[in-house]
Amino acid sequence: MSGYFIVRCEYFNESEYMAYAKLAADAVKEFNGEFLITGKGSQNQKESGTLPKTVVVKFDSFEDALSCYQCSAYEKALNFIENSSDRDFVIVEGLS
Repeated sequence: MSGYFIVRCEYFNESEYMAYAKLAADAVKEFNGEFLITGKGSQNQKESGTLPKTVVVKFDSFEDALSCYQCSAYEKALNFIENSSDRDFVIVEGLS
């Protein structure tokens, strides 16, 4: 079964976000992840949604998604945004 990162977020420091994005993208690439949604396009908030950016990354397996999140490269990336963002981050298993 495929695995996905689904992230709803808002960043408050552009330079910290850019450092995070570079390292996170490198980690995703290492685990053969594919960005399906990058947060650069339009988003129409519904119901109680307030976070302005959505990112979705697909991995070959749920285990790959978990391993990516737990790898040292991604942990290093998280250091750049831990105090400069609001995020709702889930790792989910796909249907196929």
